Amino acid sequence: MKSAFPGENGKMPSLPIAGTHRELTLAPSKIIAVGLNYREHVREGISPHLQPFAIPREPVLFAKTPNVLIGPGEPIILPGHIKDYHFEEERTDPEAELAVIIAKPGKRIPPEKAFEYVLGYTCFNDVSQRNIQNADVSGWFRGKSFDTFGPIGPVLVLHRDIGDPQHLAIGSRINGLVKQSGNTRDMIFSIPFLISYISTNFSLEKGDIIATGTPQGVSPMHGGDTVEIEIEGIGILRNPVVQG
Repeated sequence: MKSAFPGENGKMPSLPIAGTHRELTLAPSKIIAVGLNYREHVREGISPHLQPFAIPREPVLFAKTPNVLIGPGEPIILPGHIKDYHFEEERTDPEAELAVIIAKPGKRIPPEKAFEYVLGYTCFNDVSQRNIQNADVSGWFRGKSFDTFGPIGPVLVLHRDIGDPQHLAIGSRINGLVKQSGNTRDMIFSIPFLISYISTNFSLEKGDIIATGTPQGVSPMHGGDTVEIEIEGIGILRNPVVQG
């Protein structure tokens, strides 16, 4: 299951498919992430560019590039060049998210047919360098897309086996201490709505990844920490953090 991030030698993580003897090698044409999709996370006010406590009227979408992807046990590398900016306080946060893996191409998918396009689900860590995220005029792209900033795993659970994906406990821990605790039922925009909305704006391709947002409680991590993302019915995604 070990894999190196794509920026190092071109390899992508492979995830065991739960309940089978097969693996899925991830090869997304795009990673579409959803910001501010849990009400309590909106109230945390992580992004100073947004009006505090304003619930989005439409999903807040941003891209993460495939170079972010690493598997379970691989190190999250905090980029060393951030120190060159001399920020008063550097901050990089893990974010626990339910990832949806797309099964087949689709465009303008109706919400009632959205699950027909889902292969399965896994844990995703939307690692976010906050200083860059909040400073870049162009938005969140760079601060979300440094190498290793998208741990994923530990397994892929097929849609048919997950039960209700809109009723799963989700959370994160840093060094064993609970930081985030929520449930996917608390999403502002449901999984079917997100798939429909995203596919209306641009085509979804087989293997694409949708990261569906994070609950409240985001906290900073540092070199030497161990981060765990846990989602009910999927398992624990565990990665060490190292300073680059």
